[in-house]
Amino acid sequence: MTSDWQSTACILCECNCGIVVQLDGRSLTKIRGDKAHPASQGYTCNKALRLDHYQNNRGRLTSPMRRRPDGSYEEIDWDTAISEIAAGFKDIAESYGGDKIFYYGGGGQGNHLGGAYSGAFLKALGSRYRSNALAQEKTGEAWIDAHLYGGHTRGEFEHAEVAVFVGKNPWMSQSFPRARVVLNDIAKDPARSMIVIDPVLTDTAKMADFHLRVRPGTDAWCLAAMAAVLVQENLCDETFLAAHVTGAESVREALREVSIVDYAQQCGVDEELIRVAARRIGTAGSVAVFEDLGVQQAPNSTLCSYLNKMLWILTGNFAKRGAQHLHSSFGPLLRHAPEIGRTPVTGAPIIGGLVPGNVVPEEILTDHPDRFRGMIVESSNPAHSLANSAACREAFGSLQLLVVIDVAMTETARLAHYVLPAASQFEKAEATFFNLEFPHNTFHLRHPLMDPMPGTLPEAEIWARLVRQLDIVDEADLAPLRSAAKQSRAAFTEALLHAVGSSPMLSKVLPYVLYETLGPTLPEGLSAAAALWGLAQRVAISYPDAVRRAGYTDGNALFDAILASPSGLTFTVHEYEDDFALITHRDKKIALHIPEMLDEIRELAEPVPALTTPEFPIVLSAGERRAYTANDILRDPSWRKRDPDGALRVSIEDAEALGLSDGGRARITTAAGTAEATIEVSEAMLSGHASLPNGYGLDFENAQIPGVAPNVLTSTRWRDAYSATPWHKHVPARIEALPAP
Repeated sequence: MTSDWQSTACILCECNCGIVVQLDGRSLTKIRGDKAHPASQGYTCNKALRLDHYQNNRGRLTSPMRRRPDGSYEEIDWDTAISEIAAGFKDIAESYGGDKIFYYGGGGQGNHLGGAYSGAFLKALGSRYRSNALAQEKTGEAWIDAHLYGGHTRGEFEHAEVAVFVGKNPWMSQSFPRARVVLNDIAKDPARSMIVIDPVLTDTAKMADFHLRVRPGTDAWCLAAMAAVLVQENLCDETFLAAHVTGAESVREALREVSIVDYAQQCGVDEELIRVAARRIGTAGSVAVFEDLGVQQAPNSTLCSYLNKMLWILTGNFAKRGAQHLHSSFGPLLRHAPEIGRTPVTGAPIIGGLVPGNVVPEEILTDHPDRFRGMIVESSNPAHSLANSAACREAFGSLQLLVVIDVAMTETARLAHYVLPAASQFEKAEATFFNLEFPHNTFHLRHPLMDPMPGTLPEAEIWARLVRQLDIVDEADLAPLRSAAKQSRAAFTEALLHAVGSSPMLSKVLPYVLYETLGPTLPEGLSAAAALWGLAQRVAISYPDAVRRAGYTDGNALFDAILASPSGLTFTVHEYEDDFALITHRDKKIALHIPEMLDEIRELAEPVPALTTPEFPIVLSAGERRAYTANDILRDPSWRKRDPDGALRVSIEDAEALGLSDGGRARITTAAGTAEATIEVSEAMLSGHASLPNGYGLDFENAQIPGVAPNVLTSTRWRDAYSATPWHKHVPARIEALPAP
């Protein structure tokens, strides 16, 4: 065992808090927060302390696997796997077109760096359709953002006078730096306020000054009523709107028509509480808002994204301390532009460059000539995480070729023709592109803590081997770049610009070129960081003043600093007025007028058809974040100290009406499927509302671990009209008590 503390990061949520660890061989024996990390500053939650259950889980893969005709798997060597996989995808591209090859993934909460190399192989084949977990969550908001200002915003909660959380429980799900410290600071300060809009009495709601406990699925009426209060009671910032916003009058016209008393009745929140909360927003010095899956995976999700942004736009809470901000990005995960095309079979909207997850089975299970025929899944588990697991399994099983790159034999891997074992996130250079903060934004290149487990490879090397197998890049084209990389960053920059200008193929497979030429010159273990060189150049060009304020003269200086900063660094320092420059519209103004959303606001006044029925009277939230749930990479159930069965939480009223007892068992039935769960009777739930946690029902060591896999109960047909995001948080269900054994 070594007493040295090594810097790395937690990989269980988008915060990726910096941690330091001590090792005993390949085990992470001691873990604590890294005080040198510029964003988390030593903070971490309880989940990071369990990361050895990921690193050393008994399900780690250590050899490429090939499926036999009988469905079993055999180990094969890497050369055979790479050769056969490359040939298989090349055959699909030549026979049907490269656009019939679909890519899903690119990394979980902390491993985005390997996914940066996937594009080289995919573009070389002509593949252009892709998706990942963001298409189940953020594309509706991205569609709204693209129309409003062309980028992603994040609230500066650390300094906000009023913090508003819509379908969000940051005490449990974190999502911004030092979340619990910030929440406690707000709760203790009588001059500050917290507003929570959520049907569940969450940990955050218990801390709130205002808890607007909406009926499940009625957030749009609550948000519309709050925005209407701002308009009808003259609480808008007229100076800000006149100087920085277009289309405000059409929005105000729609909101003037809102009957606040009727909308309050519709959402089940006291009218006066709505008015008082809205007035608190309208009179505050600064307001920051965070929407999350509670509304993003429920009815009217895109409309809710539009309406909750009215709370801070109408009140001028932008481009000032403690308010809402656009921000720099190191490697954008979503393209913030309006809809980019349609899917080839169903014609579903492709927003942010991502195919909606709810249409994936339909894009495969068809005889349509443009259906997906091959699929690569990287560091993701769509057979478990997408709606209607049964349809996903059928679709993936019908593919001509399915390849999974992962650390473990996931539910999706068990359907694949080939499974390639990746090095863990602590065995290779890694990074996240969830760099979302303002005015100081941070980036952390994590150095490997140990060599890859024997038999595994980092994703960057896997992709490089696949590209080499295609034999599309001449070594003669790479030789000058290898030589220049050994000389200096400036020499390499000049040589690369000349090379890609002369060869379209080199431009198409640029990540591979960087890995093969610049990668070998980087410090030991950091060859995969070569892709960051190009991103550092882009950052320096896109935000020159902010990069200089952070201390870097150009992209090369920033890149070298990234390599030399094991605890991460601040890569941009913005000033508040920079927010306006980050708006992509030519006039640098926020464009509020979105005709489709104004129509949706007006339609809220019409009679609302019930989504529940006498057959399925309960609204089930499928996938709640709890103290001992995380993403699916924590597959070994022994990491949990509480709630080992992943209990179904029900209200006191429903328990009495349905004959459910705490600790008893119940059957859950939806139009999509059925499952059994242990019951927890909880005051946190409203009557008619129940919840299941995420991260349960996984297949571990050929035995399904306790709990329900939520997507056996969800349907691909329940989805948003604009973005096709799923209604995982609003599943009509029936719950029946089971007799005691």
